[in-house]
Amino acid sequence: MSGHSVDSATRRRLADATLAVVIGALVVTVAAFDADTAAVDYTLVALASAALAFYQTAPRAVLAVATASGAAYVLHAHPGPIAGLPVLAAMHTAARAGHRGWAAAAGGLFLAAYLATGPTTQQVVERTALLAGWFLCAVVTGLADRNWQAYLRQTEQRALEAERTREEAALRRAGEERLRIARELHDSLTHSISIVKLQAGVAVHLARKRGEEVPPALLAIQEAGGEAMRELRATLEILRTDEPTGTPALLVERARAAGLAVDLTVTGEEHPLPATLDRAVYRIVQEALTNAARHAGQAKVDVQLRYGKEELTVCVDDDGSAEPDRAPMPGIGLTGMRERVTALGGTLHTGPRAEGGFSVRAELPLGEAG
Repeated sequence: MSGHSVDSATRRRLADATLAVVIGALVVTVAAFDADTAAVDYTLVALASAALAFYQTAPRAVLAVATASGAAYVLHAHPGPIAGLPVLAAMHTAARAGHRGWAAAAGGLFLAAYLATGPTTQQVVERTALLAGWFLCAVVTGLADRNWQAYLRQTEQRALEAERTREEAALRRAGEERLRIARELHDSLTHSISIVKLQAGVAVHLARKRGEEVPPALLAIQEAGGEAMRELRATLEILRTDEPTGTPALLVERARAAGLAVDLTVTGEEHPLPATLDRAVYRIVQEALTNAARHAGQAKVDVQLRYGKEELTVCVDDDGSAEPDRAPMPGIGLTGMRERVTALGGTLHTGPRAEGGFSVRAELPLGEAG
């Protein structure tokens, strides 16, 4: 349970206890002006009022206790209409919880007990009619409050539905834009880079065929062209992929197959993650392993997933050539990683390690984020 939920529950319990104390104090104060009030009467009033502190968890039980104690009190002490306050409050909360039949029956029982008391018939009828009006108002306001709460829930549900629809539309538009960009890159850059790589390869081949020394710049162009083509293809694959096609464990296996020394450690209680969080974890590990393969050389990489009660920590550390006093220039990969983590309400720490190598650490909340 989150801290916010605990605070809300505590506030509700305090409000319920306050209601019970206020009603009990009011009825006891009025009863104190009657010289004939006995100790058993105070006990019955206290019991009827104290039960109200639990009306949210057991409204029918509270209604039964308040009605029985209140009826016994009026039959024994013959008090004024104010003695019906605990029953009035219990009827209101029972009707609010949907138990209007129980509330009406309790009101009838208490009025029957009250009708059997009083010095004169006229006073009894007048007071009983007054109480009947109060009880009717309690049931009506309880039902009105219940309907209002239902309306609020429906309104909130419609708002959430509209927000979900807007998010789905935005995701769809983003997917269409990614595909458009992928097509543009494929149609323009792929062709140009292929021509450069092909021309450089032909030049290297002719030079070697004539027995000439291949210029280093030409070899660099050939190698850069091949690397650019590989990166472009990887970028196009990411742009065309809306969802991750695997898990962090699968990414580690692929990296191992490609020759990278990678270890995966999972601590804590592993459990399914929401789609957005699961996608973010996949992309963070994917980008971190890609950077390690490009820049860390023959390094060892340690991938850790730590499941906590409120957050998931993703750590990817390597012992490559990164130096602590030389901060790397943030590229598109790290920038996108940071945007992804920030959108989920998490924090990202990246940079060289004191003992050498590079570290990526993302702390992602497990609750409803973003």
